[in-house]
Amino acid sequence: MSHTPGVRQAQKQKTRQALLDAALQLLAEQSLSSLGLREVTRAVGVAPTAFYRHFRDTADLGVALVEEALNSLHTALTALLAATGERAGDDDGEERIAATVELIAAYVRAHPAHVRFIAREQHGGVQPVRAAIRGQLALFAQEVKEQFAREPEAAGWAEDDLLMLAGMYVDHMVMTASALMEAEGDPEAAARVTVTARRQLRLVSLGRRHWLDERPATP
Repeated sequence: MSHTPGVRQAQKQKTRQALLDAALQLLAEQSLSSLGLREVTRAVGVAPTAFYRHFRDTADLGVALVEEALNSLHTALTALLAATGERAGDDDGEERIAATVELIAAYVRAHPAHVRFIAREQHGGVQPVRAAIRGQLALFAQEVKEQFAREPEAAGWAEDDLLMLAGMYVDHMVMTASALMEAEGDPEAAARVTVTARRQLRLVSLGRRHWLDERPATP
């Protein structure tokens, strides 16, 4: 019987994931603020009381969805930036630009429901979820900044400026993902989004190379 606690834990995790998956599917047609826990438990086939073994309320479930939605993209983009860091300044960083935009496009294709959820709830009516999204993106920006700081182009940059640059990359990532989601099912529109995203990153890359040419006056 020594295996019983492990079996129970596995079943608990399975039920938790089923609740997350059901909620994400239901959120394709509504916002989190209108989602009822009974809808979620009915979709999974468990009693409403079972919900509280995993989440305090639907806001808590929403925070868990934020973590699930952003963690894999976070890991993949950080790894990509590290892998292209040595060549970031070559040819205006074209390799990094192309790889970053393709990574975002691939994520949208693989996880459209997660992207839709983040795009809707980033400015939605559930404060803990808005705060969780801001917190995750801020953490993301901090880690991107740390990667940028290790690159030769960062020589002479102030910490605040590096964090500003990283925040621009992260904001651009979210904006591009949302735009690609809006273009779902329209290849021509998606192609236009991709071209624009690359041009925007190219502009940021050029600005990065010349940021220290003339230091801006301190306000």
